[in-house]
Amino acid sequence: MADSEQSQQLTVGVVAESRPGERRVAMVPKLVGRLVQRGLRVVVEPGAGAGAYLSDDVYTQAGAELGDAWGAPIVVKVNPPTPGEIAKLSRGTVLVGFLDPRGNPEGLAKLEEAGLRAFAMEAVPRISRAQAMDALSSQASIGGYRAVLLAAQKLPRFFPMLTTAAGTVPPAKVLVLGAGVAGLQALATAKRLGAQTTGYDVRPEVGEQVKSLGAQFLDLGIEAVGEGGYARELTAEEREEQQRRLTEAITKFDVVITTALVPGRKAPTLVTADAVKGMPPGSVVVDLAGETGGNCELTKPGEDVVEHDVTISAPLNLPADMPSHASELYARNVTELLELLVTKEGALELNFEDEIVAGACVAGREGSVA
Repeated sequence: MADSEQSQQLTVGVVAESRPGERRVAMVPKLVGRLVQRGLRVVVEPGAGAGAYLSDDVYTQAGAELGDAWGAPIVVKVNPPTPGEIAKLSRGTVLVGFLDPRGNPEGLAKLEEAGLRAFAMEAVPRISRAQAMDALSSQASIGGYRAVLLAAQKLPRFFPMLTTAAGTVPPAKVLVLGAGVAGLQALATAKRLGAQTTGYDVRPEVGEQVKSLGAQFLDLGIEAVGEGGYARELTAEEREEQQRRLTEAITKFDVVITTALVPGRKAPTLVTADAVKGMPPGSVVVDLAGETGGNCELTKPGEDVVEHDVTISAPLNLPADMPSHASELYARNVTELLELLVTKEGALELNFEDEIVAGACVAGREGSVA
């Protein structure tokens, strides 16, 4: 293609992630062709897909080019950009990725100062029309799956019931706190491994979903239905009663997996030190809320600790442990959003009358192309 034709094409830049331990990439080769068919040019930073086992050659074979992805009018990535990465972006650049809009207001201010038009994947409205763009759910599903495998690895007992000549081994008892996407995937995975599963959530309407997976629903008699599919924050009295009832229930389980998050707030404490102390020796707690403080009182984010003979694990980025499928699912989410921001003729068109576009835009809306 001639240089003049390339310069007229709207370019999407796919950059390499710099966060330690991050192996995902925001675009995969099998979706490059979909963008190219829409009239877009795709430029990939060399080595961007290496962590997900995607070579530069695979990208070029799919129709992408290798080069300076940071200079593209649209840049897609996984994690929020560092100050140094923000400096690489030109004013007016459309940035798409996980940007932590509620937990990192300082970062959003820097995006505004840099004149960027930022679209946060976690800010995409949770409506039926936007399901294909729901990156929180796609990545949470991977987190729930990996959490169970981690628990099974660390538990010094079998997950399934086994009948042998030496006797019968009872199944492990697994409790999942929080029945969102991660929690439901954790319940389904634990069930497949043969565990006896129980789910708990303060939203009573998810009880049927828990039971549909063959798990029991732990009803503590406390409800906290919130907006957008999340639970609301409990009152002080509700938290106290919940803690008392949960502490008693938790001591009956071999594995507890926690997934409870409240957007923009510290994760609620659900597993107290007393609850851990009462669990059978050798039990395991996998806390998926470590990045926002953890659901377990004894959690140390990013670490494994042993207290009262119970292992408490708080991994910070489980989707990065499964980068191939995590990247593929995330890239699909990103592609769906891009197709809402770009016309069929390959031109950028930000229609803020669309609730998805308006909801996902967290910086630079003023002065954007309408």
